[in-house]
Amino acid sequence: MAGAAGSLLLDDQLCFALYAAQRAVTAAYRPLLEELGLTYPQYLVLLVLWERGETTVKELATALRLDYGTVSPLLKRLESAGLVRRERSAHDERSVRVTLTGRGELLRERAEGVPRALLAATGVEGADAVRLREELWRLAECAEGAALRGR
Repeated sequence: MAGAAGSLLLDDQLCFALYAAQRAVTAAYRPLLEELGLTYPQYLVLLVLWERGETTVKELATALRLDYGTVSPLLKRLESAGLVRRERSAHDERSVRVTLTGRGELLRERAEGVPRALLAATGVEGADAVRLREELWRLAECAEGAALRGR
């Protein structure tokens, strides 16, 4: 029976549907972000900085649900591109502060059309986009809870 709980058919797996959707959405972002000279993970870092302003590497990693070892190379590349600046905190040597450069701030204007363009390209707009995003966040919370209970 298709979709039955316990089915081992690939297309019945929630994880595979999420994986396929994530890869397809990231691929749809690629041409939009190439115009900005960004990869998808770099775009996510900039979204956090545009929203929050100066932040620590630890806060960035938490917001993106990534580990420090993954965020650090992203920041290094963004710094090399002249979009962000990293500095050790004067108050705590262990803490590294991340700020946008003027060039990083200016890129925000060019990036403002990306979300609309992605939704238009996928045909998922309006109430459907809101509903889907809410369901995905609810799934993420449930899965995070399950992962914590499984430890």
